[in-house]
Amino acid sequence: MLPTRKPPSGLPVMKRILLFFILAAAVMYGILHGNLWRNNLYWISFYGQTSSVRAPPSYETSGVTQLPPTAVERRNALDSCVLKPAFESLLGIDKIYPFLCANDFIRVAEFHGSDKFELPYGIKRAEQFFRLALSRLQNCGLSNENDSIACRRCVVVGNGGVLRNKTLGEKIDSYDVIIRMNNGPVIGYEEDVGRRTTFRLSYPESIFSDPIHYDPNTTVVLIVFKPRDLKWLWEILGGQKISAKGFWKKPALNMIYKSSQIRILDPSITRKTAYEWLRFPTRFPKKEKPKHPTTGLIAITLAFHICHEVHMAGFKYDFTDRNGSLHYYGNDTMSQMMQNEYHNIDAEQKFLKKLIDKNFVVNLT
Repeated sequence: MLPTRKPPSGLPVMKRILLFFILAAAVMYGILHGNLWRNNLYWISFYGQTSSVRAPPSYETSGVTQLPPTAVERRNALDSCVLKPAFESLLGIDKIYPFLCANDFIRVAEFHGSDKFELPYGIKRAEQFFRLALSRLQNCGLSNENDSIACRRCVVVGNGGVLRNKTLGEKIDSYDVIIRMNNGPVIGYEEDVGRRTTFRLSYPESIFSDPIHYDPNTTVVLIVFKPRDLKWLWEILGGQKISAKGFWKKPALNMIYKSSQIRILDPSITRKTAYEWLRFPTRFPKKEKPKHPTTGLIAITLAFHICHEVHMAGFKYDFTDRNGSLHYYGNDTMSQMMQNEYHNIDAEQKFLKKLIDKNFVVNLT
């Protein structure tokens, strides 16, 4: 009987190795294809088109643009309206989700260039303060009420004395989103300014501390001007003792809002207001105090990034009457605003006039 010839002993091993490489290649192809598909969807959803605009180098790998993944979900919530806003040309492709989140604020800052600027226009040298403050917050999204609205009609309510006796309260309350700022009260002034507040922009020196002003339906947006503001938020939400050192006036010593109601505004919003729209210089002469936007102008910038239609009220100032009412509440006069060296009210009034003349916003007052 002839002996049976055995196949080479290495053949089964080589088949297994070949099969392994084939399966590995298939898995890698699936992963790569999935990533490319997701990134392309993100590119389209973020910019509205596939354009030649390039992301910063740190977000490019082999020609594929990668943007912060958590920003995708939040940006999609803002782009549910298919109609174009009148002010779209102001934003271009650079639409910013306005609130910072703990899990990706560094990457978002790098993408928007905020890592190159110090406060109030970026996070440079304040990263750790942002990290601590954001760790105290439970949410960074828009409130549930507004997430369901496709084309948001917004009104930004200033604190100007021009609101007195205008009886705009019912009109103001009819908007989807109502943005107020600082400690402009609602109680006692409902007929002129309305009752509802969706967002209230504040900083430590201007936030309400009396529980009488508490509104469970209000989201408080902290504008950060200095690292001490973030330390204040960290301390006050942690129940720690607050020191007034480092503030231009006494800050709130207790927090009447729940942490779930608080957001931190992306400094990119403040920077866009100052540099792109008000054309402030990045450096002021040594003998001149640097100018920064008012909370009101920052609030309008916020509205442009979350709303489809923007109206405003209470932004007109009469500089010809030094004794005229500065606010719709209290006894402050225009003379105090005219002495303010921190803001450039003239530049802001000219910018607002351009917005109105171009029908980008509607002025109710």
